[in-house]
Amino acid sequence: MKLSSFGEKFSSGAGILSLMEDLGNALSKGGMIMMGGGNPGHIPEVQEVFHRRLREIIDDPALFKKLIGVYDPPQGELEFLDVLADLFHREYGWQVGPENICLTNGSQNSFFMLFNLLAGPGKNGKPKKILLPLTPEYIGYADLGMADNFFTSVRPLIETREGNLFKYRVDFDHVEITEEIAAICVSRPTNPTGNVLTDEEVDGLVRLAAENDIPLIIDNAYGVPFPGIIYTRATPVWNNDIIMCMSLSKFGLPTARTGIVVAGKQVVRHLSGMNAVMNLAPGSFGAMLAKEITRSGEILHLSREVINPFYRAKMEMALDLVHQYFEGLDYLVHVPEGAMFLWLWFKDLPITSHELYERLKKRNVLVVSGHYFFPGLSNADWKHTRECIRITYSQDENDVKNGLHIMAHELRTVYGEQ
Repeated sequence: MKLSSFGEKFSSGAGILSLMEDLGNALSKGGMIMMGGGNPGHIPEVQEVFHRRLREIIDDPALFKKLIGVYDPPQGELEFLDVLADLFHREYGWQVGPENICLTNGSQNSFFMLFNLLAGPGKNGKPKKILLPLTPEYIGYADLGMADNFFTSVRPLIETREGNLFKYRVDFDHVEITEEIAAICVSRPTNPTGNVLTDEEVDGLVRLAAENDIPLIIDNAYGVPFPGIIYTRATPVWNNDIIMCMSLSKFGLPTARTGIVVAGKQVVRHLSGMNAVMNLAPGSFGAMLAKEITRSGEILHLSREVINPFYRAKMEMALDLVHQYFEGLDYLVHVPEGAMFLWLWFKDLPITSHELYERLKKRNVLVVSGHYFFPGLSNADWKHTRECIRITYSQDENDVKNGLHIMAHELRTVYGEQ
C-alpha cells in the first residue's frame, strides 16, 4: 500500500510512537520494570473519589444516559466549562468565562490542533514555526506538525549546583523572534526534566510574545491548580494572548483523554470547529467525573493535600536512591521541581543514551532515551543530547529501587568498557 506524506509521517519513526509501543509491549509481556512512561501513579484517595462519582452517575438514569448516549457540543460539556471558569476566576482572578475554554480528547489532541492551527505553510507560501525557547522539551510535540522543520528551539543555559544537581534556564540572549515564528510554547513543569520556569522567565516570555503579536502556549499538564505536581514557587498567569493547556490525565484520569484549553474567544472558536470536523465532539467521561469536585473545590484539596505529597515523597525517595547507587559515577540530576520524572545526565557517556536504553531494556528496565526530547535544535552535534535519559518515579517503589540498582550496575559496566 502506498501512503501519502501524511500517512508516512504519522505511522512511522515518531519518538512518541516508539515510547507507547514499548510501554504496551512491556505490559503485555510482564516482568519489565516500567521507568519510562508518563502514566500517573494509582492514588487510592483519588480513585475512591472517582469510584464514588461513577456510582452516582450509574445510579442516576438521566446522568447515565447523558454519559453514554448524548453528544456534547464541540466546545465540550457546558456545565464543566462553567465550573472551570468559576474555579479559575475564584482561585486566580482570571477574567475567563466558559467562552474562553475548550475541551479536547486529551492534551496530545490539543497540541496537534493548536500547532497546526498556528504554524506550517502560510497563505503566502512562507512556512511558520513553533518556537521552543527551552530545550529539552516534551517528546510528544516533536511529530505533531503537518510540515517538516516545524519547530525551532534554543539551547538552554546550564547552571550546576551542589549535590550532583543542575538546572536549565532560558537563554534570552539567544531567543530570537523572527517573522517565521507563529507561537512560543513551553511546558511548566517541563516534561522530561521536572524543570519549572521561574516567574521571571515566564514574564520574559509573556513580554516577547506580546511585543511580537504571537501567542504564548503554556503546557500546564502537571501544574496548578490541578494536579499541582510542583515543588517550588510558580505563579500561574493567563491573559487573552496566552493559551493555557491543561489535562485531567495526571490528576488520575489518563484514559478519559480530557484536555482543557484556556484561551481567547477566537482561539476557542477555532478549536471548537476543529473538534467538530475531527471528533464531532470531545468525550464526556472526564468532564462528568470531574465536574462536581471542580464545582465544590475538592479538586484543589486533592491536588494540594493528596497528589502533591504523594509524588513529592516518591521524588525524594528516588533522588536519594540515585545518589546512593550512582556514587562515584559522573552523573548529574536536573533539580526536580515538578512533574513525575528525574532527568539524568551522564557526562562523557561512552555510548549514546539510545544505546544505554537498549542495554537496559535487555535487562528488563524500561527508560526513555533523552535524544527524543530536542526537537528543532539546529546544532545536532551537541553531545549533551545523547548523554541524558528520563525516568519516572510514579510507579511501584520497589520497581523504582530495583530499576535504579540495575541502571547503576549497567552504567558502571559501560564506563568500565572504555
